[in-house]
Amino acid sequence: MSSPVLLPPRQYRIVKALVEKGPLELDVLAPLVGSRPEDIMRDIAELEGRKLIKVIKRVVKIPVMTSEAQKYLELGMPEEQVYPAIEKCAGKPVDEFIRCVVEDTGIPEETARIGLQHHLRAKCVEVVNGFISKGNRENCARLLEEASRIRRDLAALRDKAAAPESLDTLRRRRLVEVRDKAVIVLEPEPQLRELYENGLILEKEVLTVVKPSLAPMLDRYVVKEFDLSIEPPTPGRARKHPFMEFIDDLRDVLVAMGFEEVKGPHVEAEFWNFDALFQAQDHPAREIHDTFFLKTSMKARVDPVLLERAGRIHEAGWRYKWSPERALRLVLRSQTTAVSARTIYERGEGEYRVFTIDRNFRPENLDAKHSMEFHQLDGVIVGKEVNFKHLLYFFKELSAALGVKEVWFKPGYFPFTEPSVEGYIKHPQLGWIEVFPGGVFRPEVMEILGAPGVRAIAWGIGVDRLAMTVLGLDDIRLLFTRDLDRLENIRYGGIPFFKEKTSGRNIRVVEYPY
Repeated sequence: MSSPVLLPPRQYRIVKALVEKGPLELDVLAPLVGSRPEDIMRDIAELEGRKLIKVIKRVVKIPVMTSEAQKYLELGMPEEQVYPAIEKCAGKPVDEFIRCVVEDTGIPEETARIGLQHHLRAKCVEVVNGFISKGNRENCARLLEEASRIRRDLAALRDKAAAPESLDTLRRRRLVEVRDKAVIVLEPEPQLRELYENGLILEKEVLTVVKPSLAPMLDRYVVKEFDLSIEPPTPGRARKHPFMEFIDDLRDVLVAMGFEEVKGPHVEAEFWNFDALFQAQDHPAREIHDTFFLKTSMKARVDPVLLERAGRIHEAGWRYKWSPERALRLVLRSQTTAVSARTIYERGEGEYRVFTIDRNFRPENLDAKHSMEFHQLDGVIVGKEVNFKHLLYFFKELSAALGVKEVWFKPGYFPFTEPSVEGYIKHPQLGWIEVFPGGVFRPEVMEILGAPGVRAIAWGIGVDRLAMTVLGLDDIRLLFTRDLDRLENIRYGGIPFFKEKTSGRNIRVVEYPY
């Protein structure tokens, strides 16, 4: 007959739960024994080592609510938020209808437009000769009933009651994302069942320090034994976050190409962020839905001569009354091109190559490809012989240095460059994504900045999207993760990030053909 197996109280509760209830997930087992999952990992390892339980690790896919879903769950679906204003706002053109809904309900314009799209699709409202008219009431009722069902499913998902039946609908509406989750399942070994059924699993208190006074009573305890022959685990070496390391490597590439790094402030004057770049003061990008404005009475300081020159060129080019007061308002920098503008103004009509890698801020909705805080690699090459072909050459060489093989270009439009280009690279999961916007600064920009005798090619590269491609990520939010399990799966230069870094890429010194 087998000898009794003595277990400390918590390990006894673990094996008792597994024998009586069968295989359990770690997250389910931990509350049953009155502990947190992380607190019983050592007990599980010891029980596995004694061949009493089996540990099974697997990855499951779970639906997770997006930030939009959490917002809609609290405030209502877009179609529900728009519906109360239909009676009042019907009969107006589409844009006026949207403005009316926003004024009547106080919801954001984007929400109003999304809600209108669902009402049109359901034929709750219709567009007749460019005007919004009320549609079939029964269609409206079905639409609102469907919206209510979606919110019930979201509530069930939030409360972990059950996986929603409308998962496909929720994914299509970008209300949930399916993510991988590592799950640990514990099951009793046949030997444990046999011992437990024969009453040979006994609970005793663990004793880690044996004092002389306890010698007569040692049979009441389980004495914790220590095996000093076992090597302790070697802690992993410290390593920079892969996104920060990517930015450092990107900086090395630019320096190897002969560029000099420059810096600029995060809180910037509208003048440097927009006006110096010949971006009209009534341009949509200068409105509150695209720019963070500082709530302050403070104003920026700009050379009056520079202000006068910028105002004269704006009024001659765009034919409107330019406001120096608006140019001095403070914003959170929405583009690092402001740093390039400052540099050209400081250095004038010379020949130089400069770049900056830094953060920008825009009121974006956070999703897999957008963030309200993002990095740009901005730069300019200034000289008398610089032209558009040098910009394309730069983009191709930078891509090659980073190991990005597929690049294509199409004509673009930006307020301060002409000609302009949009460059795309191939992401393995997301397909073609834009990362290389650029162009030749317009003559008006160079005149405002006091360098009319030279040309400048400029760009504002999306570093975050570029990093997603190089690091093999399909969600921009993962660039800032601190989850070690996720970081271990990141491959940089073709190898797992936490392994010894080898030369996965070739950084080349590039000589420009001029």
